[in-house]
Amino acid sequence: MLCDHCHERDAVVSVTNVESNAVVQLHLCEQCAMAKGVEFTPSMPAHPLAGVLQAAHDQASLMSDAPRCSFCGTTPQEFRDTGRLGCAQCYGAFAESLRELLRRVHGHARHVGRRHVPRNPEAASRAGSLAVLREKLRRAVEREEFELAAALRDEIQGLE
Repeated sequence: MLCDHCHERDAVVSVTNVESNAVVQLHLCEQCAMAKGVEFTPSMPAHPLAGVLQAAHDQASLMSDAPRCSFCGTTPQEFRDTGRLGCAQCYGAFAESLRELLRRVHGHARHVGRRHVPRNPEAASRAGSLAVLREKLRRAVEREEFELAAALRDEIQGLE
């Protein structure tokens, strides 16, 4: 789009004015905008994520020298293109470059957050048993088998 004032250069600034209840829009080149006293920023401000993405890109370029994974054959270029490693052995094959990438992206190369604590297997089996017993109790009450329901209720209370 050409400048509305000089009709010579590409417009880089859009100015919207309201004049007598009408909206007037001007598209100006950089020189005409400066001449009219319009303040603008010629370059886009840096986005906060730009630094992280640039670091990831730089790290990806460093990974191009890394060897292929000996197990699945994944290359650093494939990892860069897809964002996924091919197998568990890729972590060992690309360890050095991944460590640097993690440090840049997350601020630390080692896990420093919460850790997953697996549930007690005994508690999980007990919870499963309780769910089965409660379902049996519900069916026994529906069929009006109150003696069976009372026995199931006592068994549930014993497990709880």
